[in-house]
Amino acid sequence: MTAQQDLRSSPDTADVVPRETGAPPGPGMPAQWWRSAVIYQIYPRSFHDSTGDGVGDLPGITARLGALQELGVDAIWLSPFMTSPQKDAGYDVADYCDVDPIFGTLADFDALLERAHGFGIRLIVDLVPNHSSDQHLWFQQALAAAPGSPERARYIFREGRGEQGEQPPNNWQSIFGGPAWTRITETDGTPGQWYLHLFDSSQPDFDWSQEEVKEEFRRILRFWLDRGVDGFRVDVAHGLVKDQDFPDYTPDVDAASMGGEETPAPYFEQTAVHEIYRDWRLVLEEYPGDRALCGEAWVSSVAKAALWVRPDEMHQTFNFQYLETPWEAEQLRGVIDDSLYAFNAVGAPSTWVLSNHDVVRHATRLSLTGENPQGTGIGPAHPGLPDRETGLARARAATALMLALPGSAYIYQGEELGLDEVHDLPDAARQDPTWFRTAGERFGRDGCRVPLPWAGEAENFGFSSGGTPWLPQPERWEDLSRDVQRADPDSTLSLYRRMLALRAEHDLGLGEVRWLPGAEDAVLMFSNQDLTVLANTGTKPVALPAGHQVLLATAPLAGSQVPADCTVWLQRHAG
Repeated sequence: MTAQQDLRSSPDTADVVPRETGAPPGPGMPAQWWRSAVIYQIYPRSFHDSTGDGVGDLPGITARLGALQELGVDAIWLSPFMTSPQKDAGYDVADYCDVDPIFGTLADFDALLERAHGFGIRLIVDLVPNHSSDQHLWFQQALAAAPGSPERARYIFREGRGEQGEQPPNNWQSIFGGPAWTRITETDGTPGQWYLHLFDSSQPDFDWSQEEVKEEFRRILRFWLDRGVDGFRVDVAHGLVKDQDFPDYTPDVDAASMGGEETPAPYFEQTAVHEIYRDWRLVLEEYPGDRALCGEAWVSSVAKAALWVRPDEMHQTFNFQYLETPWEAEQLRGVIDDSLYAFNAVGAPSTWVLSNHDVVRHATRLSLTGENPQGTGIGPAHPGLPDRETGLARARAATALMLALPGSAYIYQGEELGLDEVHDLPDAARQDPTWFRTAGERFGRDGCRVPLPWAGEAENFGFSSGGTPWLPQPERWEDLSRDVQRADPDSTLSLYRRMLALRAEHDLGLGEVRWLPGAEDAVLMFSNQDLTVLANTGTKPVALPAGHQVLLATAPLAGSQVPADCTVWLQRHAG
């Protein structure tokens, strides 16, 4: 029996999950903020538009930071805002050290950073190291250079198979659909080499075996660290290094698009990728102020995810196993136990998340009965669409469970409003490359990226004045707008504000989970610090434990009964 199995099967009346190694620092030592921070993801093009062109921008974010201070977050993560042709909403970067004009200028970024720090909010920048835009100077130089040149060596160019090189080097498929290789035309007009792009053909992959690539990203890291950023979220952190034999590979039929198979794809989870982050960690440690790295690593278990946050690598990695767990007590307890055990073993915090810019919003996802593979999205005729009331109830309850756990937590913009997935976007409005590369077979991620509603009665719900939002907002969001919810003590926004205030007041991020006895099969019940948390994932009401005061409930209680799809935070009566 493993230590982890022993932990789960303890005969004691209360199982103890090992304490996070994030205990408060001693006198005079700076706190490691990333161990317990609540971090709010901003998708810039959908947050707030200050110019009236229908696309959110950096000044728009700066103008709305007060709302995030009021919400009570500790940090923000900005999805890409760097120079880009926007073929993949900024994840195709043409210049890593400048701001795309649609979002503003470097001066606008500096003003945003200064304003955020003035509010006591840290700022994390999204960095995309797996690939660049095909408009990046380096790739344009590679196209103009000869096979075997130093310019081509920065990317993954290979000769094709077949008598005339007319077939791609292997059978790898793009995450967005279609082949992962594109053949170029050489400068003399003849068919030439093929280049690898795990994503869109406009996103060629760097060759991370090259020292020049490594040095360039050290320069990029220092550029933003010199401006004062507090860290980086690293896109596709498990994908930079490829098997140099480039073998054919066919994923499992039901495999998630971004990885996570038991036997990793030859373009994911290669051992040498960890040396890159050890190198980056040294760069961050050149700077004062406790800077942090957070990795997006889609792997098959939390034990594997923990490899990214060993003491000399990253500080955080997203807990996608938790995100993908259904609203079911036994499975949730299992992933919580696994997570706390695995991350504690390497001295890292668990980093919880329920929604982001790549997945169906959890106010919809947790109630879906139809299939929902990661990254594929859902459309108007998706089987098993939930009613909005059930979806929102589960989302509120799931978030209250997540925010009661020790470690760090990420919130995706709009979830504090209870926004649902916009599954019914018109086909003509969709912009995700997945939609086009699969000829509409996969709907992609546009449904979770629709611009936020700030004011219910304002033009474009206050997102943009005069411009047409880059994705249409559904009329049903009028009642979910921030100004409407701000005045309602029972709203989802008010619930989030109370949860974050209580989480900070009771220091839940640096606590520990102690499972409590007596809970029914569909119920999770544990203590953290001086609070008791009860989550009812079942279909029937359950009784509140005696001797407790209710501090927070995600749904109205019926006397001493906790309804289905409800989480409560409790404190024992004094005496």
